[in-house]
This record gives sequence, C-alpha cells and structure tokens, in this order.
Amino acid sequence: MDRILRGVMRYRNTTREQMVKEFQKVRDNPQPKAVFFTCMDSRMIPTRYTDTHVGDMFVVRNAGNLVPHAEHFQDEYFSCEPAALELGCVVNNIKHIIVCGHSDCKAMNLLYQLRDPQFASRKNRRISPLRAWLCEHADTSLEKFQNLQETGLDKPIIFSSETPLRKFVAYIDPENQFAIEDKLSQVNTLQQIENIASYGFLKKRLESHDLHIHALWFDIYTGDIYYFSRNSKRFIPVDETTIERLLNEVNQFYS
Repeated sequence: MDRILRGVMRYRNTTREQMVKEFQKVRDNPQPKAVFFTCMDSRMIPTRYTDTHVGDMFVVRNAGNLVPHAEHFQDEYFSCEPAALELGCVVNNIKHIIVCGHSDCKAMNLLYQLRDPQFASRKNRRISPLRAWLCEHADTSLEKFQNLQETGLDKPIIFSSETPLRKFVAYIDPENQFAIEDKLSQVNTLQQIENIASYGFLKKRLESHDLHIHALWFDIYTGDIYYFSRNSKRFIPVDETTIERLLNEVNQFYS
C-alpha cells in the first residue's frame, strides 16, 4: 500500500493535470469504441499495449478473461460480464467487443491442471473459488482443447461465431512456438466469442452485422500482440509486415 499511495502522489505531481484535461473533453459526450475483456493478471495493461486513452474503451477484467455463457444464468442471477456487455453494447451502442488472452496465464495454467478429476473434484472446488470459477465457466474451453489434443494439435478446430449458423475455423499455434498452456489460452480466448454471442440482448445487432467480436492475444515475454484473423484462420502478430492486411480484413468484415 505504501507504493500505491506514493504512486498517487507522483500522479498528482505529473500526469494529473493532463488527465483532467482528457476527462473534461469526454465528460459530456464520451464515445467509447470497444468493450475490452481481458485477464486481471498484473502484467496486463491494455491501455498501454493498445495506446488507448481516457474515454476510448470499457475494460472488464477477471481471472482468465472469461465471459460466462448465457446458459449459466437464470432469473436475476448474473455476473458483471453480461452486465458490462449490456452497458457497453446496448446502453452506449458500442460496435466492437474485444477479448484478449495472454501467455503464461495463471488461470489457464490452473485450468490445464483441472484435467485431473481429483484436482477438479467438488471438494476441492468448494475450498477454491478460482477452481470453481474455472470449472464452471472455462470447462468448454478445456473440453475443446482436450479434443484437439486427441485429434492432433495441428488439426483445425471449429468455433461458433456471432450467430449459431456462422462458424469459423482456427489453427492453434501452427508454428508450435508456445507452451501447451498457452495453446489452451488461445483456445479459451476464441471460445469467449461463442459465449458472448449467447446473450439474447445482443442477437439482433450480431445478426445484422452491427456488432462485432474480435480476439487478441498478448505474449507477455516478447510484448507482441496477436490478432485472430478469420481469413488466415490463426492468430497473426500485429506488426509492420501484417498491419495493412489486418486493417483491410477488419474494414472488409467489420466496418
């Protein structure tokens, strides 16, 4: 806490004045462009690696960058993730939803261990909210990944897209650059597209192509950001050699 309080004082003496000016610009007419779901990992600072500023995005963070499927909620029992979707995409009419996973995700490392039935037992879930959260809301990601392992990690995997009839194909880490848990993290990131599309209050906009869902993946060891390209069927690094191609794809499919 000492570091936090001293950080507040540095902020007051350095960037506070500039931030107040930015707050004033967006106070009466904020126009955020995206709802951004990412992990709560302390190494993930999305406003830095997207170079976004005050008023640009709604950011939602949790363990494992999960958006629970709508099937988990009945009556008035909800969590903050669908509430954030409604606030961003219904109340504020935001057109882009982004899910961003990352390498060395502690939640995904734990999810991989939950393949062990004893480790994932009801008894162990009762003493671990994190295990319970992952078993409840990331089980589909783990199941799809285990199926991929059985068929071969070089084989394609099919995900539902913005509507049940729209599918997309993904090859997970075809160059075999990343650890097995990182491959699971990429599968989990793509699974959230299907989960987001399960909410009825988004259905009309998704079907009319007025709302779009994207996937990013951050390699914390190199600082590289990957964008899932539906044209290329894989995560593509965003760099000087790919940016124009990725922008063309975004403008073609998501404008």
